[in-house]
Amino acid sequence: MSSVRVVPETELMSGQQLSADDAWHTVRRYGPAHLLSTGFLRFRYGDGFSHARAFALQLALAAVPLVIAGAGLATAIGVESFAEVVARTVVAISPGSSDALVQQAIEGGGRDEGSKRAEIVVVLGLLTAFAAATSAFAQLERGANRIYGTERDRPVLRKYGRAALLTATAGLSMAVGLLLIVAGEPFGEAMEAVYRWGGTAEEIWDALRWPFGLASLVVAVTALLRFAPRRRQPGLSWLAVGGAVTVLAWLAGSGLLALYVALAAGFDETYGPLTAVMALLLWANVTGIALLAGFALAAQLEAVRAGLPDPLLPDSDDDGIPDHLDEHPGSPAR
Repeated sequence: MSSVRVVPETELMSGQQLSADDAWHTVRRYGPAHLLSTGFLRFRYGDGFSHARAFALQLALAAVPLVIAGAGLATAIGVESFAEVVARTVVAISPGSSDALVQQAIEGGGRDEGSKRAEIVVVLGLLTAFAAATSAFAQLERGANRIYGTERDRPVLRKYGRAALLTATAGLSMAVGLLLIVAGEPFGEAMEAVYRWGGTAEEIWDALRWPFGLASLVVAVTALLRFAPRRRQPGLSWLAVGGAVTVLAWLAGSGLLALYVALAAGFDETYGPLTAVMALLLWANVTGIALLAGFALAAQLEAVRAGLPDPLLPDSDDDGIPDHLDEHPGSPAR
């Protein structure tokens, strides 16, 4: 349950009610450190951590069938070599003793025995991945709404229809960005091993994957910030701060998680064949936190522009119940 102030829709307000500064001037005037601290309060009291975990679960449920179905689809249409590239890439980024389990899952999903059953498995895998991703983006809307102080989501058909559209657009752009950045190096090595495309092509790939991957992530995050919440969002410059923080936080969190999984004593031994699953869940949670943290900063910046710098609802007696819901506001804390 959210206990943050509602962020006014500044697009509906007159110029006399708003700060005359642009987004970057507002950040400098308000102070980046102050914006980060109040943005964190908005994220925390908007129940950002809980919504990030719910988003992470749905994202993980989408990732596994998508990888298996992708390998199976490549095999079903007669591109067994690309199925091998997918298998090599996923196994390369899978930590520790989970390699054998991941390899078996991919080969099982990609095996083509010339039967309709194999094609049905691929189709069901793609549909399952799309449904899980749609549910993830619907959950992202709920989390964003609570961070902005909006207590009700869109009606169910509009909510899931928009989530499906975001899955097909922002979700695809995000998947491309993640492939290029997270799996770009092993993917290039797999392409070299399978297609023998040469050292020069691999060097070009390594040089281009970072700018294109970052661009894909920025496009995806911008689309989510603009279209996920149930409100009229401000101009892109007012969302850029949240988008930049999302991308930077995601890169930093993913890098630290990769180091932790690789270097932490006992992580592989503790989870054994399930190491990849645990790493995926942790990474998905990092992704959810980064996304909703971006929403929180964008929301707080817009609130500052509207003259509401305090992100929390008043609670004069500090009993955890906002004054407008408390029967006895101002009474001593119980």
